[in-house]
Amino acid sequence: MVSSAGSALTWELVDGVAVVTFDLKGEPVNKLSQVVKQDMLATFEALGHDASVKAVAFFSGKPDSFIAGADIEEFVKLTTAAEAERLSAEGQEMLDRVARFSKPIAVGIHGACLGGGLEFALACGYRVASDHPKTQIGLPEVQLGILPGAGGCQRLPRLIGARAALDMILAGKVERAAKAFRVGIVDELVHPAILQDVTVAAAQRLAGGWRPRRRRPGSLVGALLDGNPLGRRLVYRAARKQVLARTRGNYPAPLAALEAVAHGLEHGMTEGLKREAQLFGQLAVTDVSRKLVQIFFATTALKKDFGIPNPPPPAVVKRLGVVGAGFMGSGIAGTAIAQAGVDVRMKDADLPRVAKGLAAAREILDDRLRRRHITKYEHTRLIALLSGDASYTGFGRAELVIEAVFEELDVKRQVLREIETAARPDTVFASNTSTIPIHLIAEGAKRPELVIGMHFFSPVARMPLLEVIPSARTAPPAVTTAVAFGRRMGKTAIVVKDSPGFWINRILTPYMNEAGHLLVEGVAIEEIDRLMVEFGFPVGPITLLDEVGLDVGEKVVGVMHDAFGERFAPVAAFAGMVKSGRLGRKAGKGFYTYAGGKKGSVDPAVYELIGSQPNGGPRPAEIIQRLLFVTLNEAARAVGEGIVRTPRDGDIGAIFGFGFPPFRGGPLRHADDLGAARIVGELERLAERYGPRFAPCDVLRDHAQRNAKFYP
Repeated sequence: MVSSAGSALTWELVDGVAVVTFDLKGEPVNKLSQVVKQDMLATFEALGHDASVKAVAFFSGKPDSFIAGADIEEFVKLTTAAEAERLSAEGQEMLDRVARFSKPIAVGIHGACLGGGLEFALACGYRVASDHPKTQIGLPEVQLGILPGAGGCQRLPRLIGARAALDMILAGKVERAAKAFRVGIVDELVHPAILQDVTVAAAQRLAGGWRPRRRRPGSLVGALLDGNPLGRRLVYRAARKQVLARTRGNYPAPLAALEAVAHGLEHGMTEGLKREAQLFGQLAVTDVSRKLVQIFFATTALKKDFGIPNPPPPAVVKRLGVVGAGFMGSGIAGTAIAQAGVDVRMKDADLPRVAKGLAAAREILDDRLRRRHITKYEHTRLIALLSGDASYTGFGRAELVIEAVFEELDVKRQVLREIETAARPDTVFASNTSTIPIHLIAEGAKRPELVIGMHFFSPVARMPLLEVIPSARTAPPAVTTAVAFGRRMGKTAIVVKDSPGFWINRILTPYMNEAGHLLVEGVAIEEIDRLMVEFGFPVGPITLLDEVGLDVGEKVVGVMHDAFGERFAPVAAFAGMVKSGRLGRKAGKGFYTYAGGKKGSVDPAVYELIGSQPNGGPRPAEIIQRLLFVTLNEAARAVGEGIVRTPRDGDIGAIFGFGFPPFRGGPLRHADDLGAARIVGELERLAERYGPRFAPCDVLRDHAQRNAKFYP
């Protein structure tokens, strides 16, 4: 074994092949830092001068990670575009030396191969990947507001073609190894047990003069588009159109990445690398990138945070009970099987409902099979984990039971009493309530210390947030069990205070209510949605209400009105919609029409039910201001009441829970950017005109007086 003192890289000679292992000591994953770059250059310099080395086989020493990318800690220290451009150019120079190395290099990839990790692999001559689900390959840099800056915008298009490369780079996609193999990023796909042997054998073949024959996958039309300047211009134009439709121009990184790819393909590798570094430098110091990096750090920290001091070990959940086989219950069941691989038992009042829930849960697994996220064998194995009945048979084996029945306190209490009889004495009972305080559900429980809230968001398979709500009597092991299982389901979990509406519905209800006020004042449905999408939300508030369901929204606002008084008073316009059966997407009609699962246009008949016709209403700037400021005001008030533990939790919750624009950092960070004094002044003006629901809260008044911020 050969290594330099303190080096992250070691190597040994096997039949003329230097088997290099990258293992960054004291870190859970391998990262490319300035120190690691120097180690790499020194290692390859030594290998180049060693006559006994005929080829190189490169591996990670981490069990489930290849190279996770560049060291973000170094990246955030950059203060100028020139510094960032220099960092990019240095990375390019290092990988250029790897690409021009005098001896062939094969890499064996197992685990995360992302960002700079994939850029390193692209600079090597041959890539072998394990077919394990943990092997994820991609260039996710645009998700941090930057672009692949170490040659990724140049090497990937030359390997797999402009169309396929842009599809990956512009969306920051991360693919499983099987997909990377199909598109041509990976040369061989093997079982993890033989990854090293196959990679070393490939290195030996390369040393003997063998060269892989690569045929770019795809159609003849694709080859024609990629293969000539006119065709590529069509590709660039289509890509730009798609980016603008998706980002509305709020995120500069995808367009910059498109420019870097196009510049390199049209002007050559050298010019392409130069332009890539320049654009990287410009992006790295933008406010958008800083906000997205802050979100990255926050979500990374939340993966280790159980929300309570000195958290005890969670219970290992192997069997899950789900009570309620409706839309939410089936979504929880299907996602738990797909993501956590647990045995799931569903229960509802009668067998037809159970059968419908089982079919809906299975559809989640069917969708993963269609998208090739799982194999047919895995699909068959996972389906076998799903069962159900109209009784509680099988619930005596569950470590965790999640209740997803109607949002009625008496119904939830009844289910809890039944579970305490049917389940084990140590089974954790979680309610998927969206508004009802957990301590009310747990009143009269035999084991209130095991009762907790787990509020999932709809649709469960796609929405990334989970609110975990302990009551004052919930024991710490129940909290850690709920948080840990939520993470196994692929969710970002925030622990919030037991209060009506918790965090998300607490700040979302005024936003939705204000949209109702605007409708009554004559603003068109499409106008409200359009303005908030342009502001940065993925959908507008009216579309969101259709997605949630107007009957659900009516129940939520009723609970909030009872708890907090007149500022949460429901808008009468929404009640007429519910009475008419216009419940949203699930009913096939709401504010919009729905056919074949797709949203159509606004139904003009809706305005009769609202009791108002579009007449323009307030100016667009005031529409946005009213919807935004009522949300910021309630968020500040809720923080003052300790509903979330930290501003970080509040912002991540709002971004992942209802789509607050990530490039604005979340409602609390955005409030800091606007300044409390400005927000208080505008709220006072709005309160004079529209009433006390806009009265600024004490927290904002205090911040304005002291010039304070949520993030010091």
